[in-house]
Amino acid sequence: MILAIDSSTQWMGIALYDDAQILYEKVWRTNRRHTVELAPAIQSAIGDCGLQISDVKAIAVATGPGSFTSLRIGLAIAKGLALSLRIPVAGIPTLDIIAACQPVGEQPLIALLKAGRDRLAGCEYRAVEGMWQAQGEIFMTSARELESRIERPTIICGEINAEDRKTLERRWRNAILASPAQNVRRPAILAQLAEKRLETGRADDVVSLAPIYLRTLNTPAES
Repeated sequence: MILAIDSSTQWMGIALYDDAQILYEKVWRTNRRHTVELAPAIQSAIGDCGLQISDVKAIAVATGPGSFTSLRIGLAIAKGLALSLRIPVAGIPTLDIIAACQPVGEQPLIALLKAGRDRLAGCEYRAVEGMWQAQGEIFMTSARELESRIERPTIICGEINAEDRKTLERRWRNAILASPAQNVRRPAILAQLAEKRLETGRADDVVSLAPIYLRTLNTPAES
């Protein structure tokens, strides 16, 4: 059974995934209470499913980009469990999770996360062998900057507030905005992505696994 933990932003999520079944999934918005909410939520999920923590055989954790504090808390819990239970851990970039929540299509896709008051962290994806694959590095942008650079029909998804949606909708011929429901970052998707990595023996080193912090990203050059 895989325990998935996503604490990248104020939206947190956990899931229990076993034998191609989602046993438990919860997504909620916290008011900067990751420290006091995450561990009890995991305990509650295990108990609600009638399981023991020893039933967890692998950990999936979102590695960001995201908030410095929230990512640190999620990674600390994931690492602690992996070390104490002596089980593998797989870290998955948060934008990969957002992309994987979208149906695969022919158009390119840009996944976004809030990176401050007016800033967004984004990554572009293309469909490769039936899956979204990242193209290039994570970049920093704004809704206005992104609007100006979308030159062909592109799926836009992720943490997009109402104001940013209005800005991007001005390019309605090219900006194909995912619905609010599709923009929910699902921890069950995180678990599935981790399962594929673990099946091919690509577990992460528990000690060296590190998050992607927004402050380490650079603003891209004009394209």
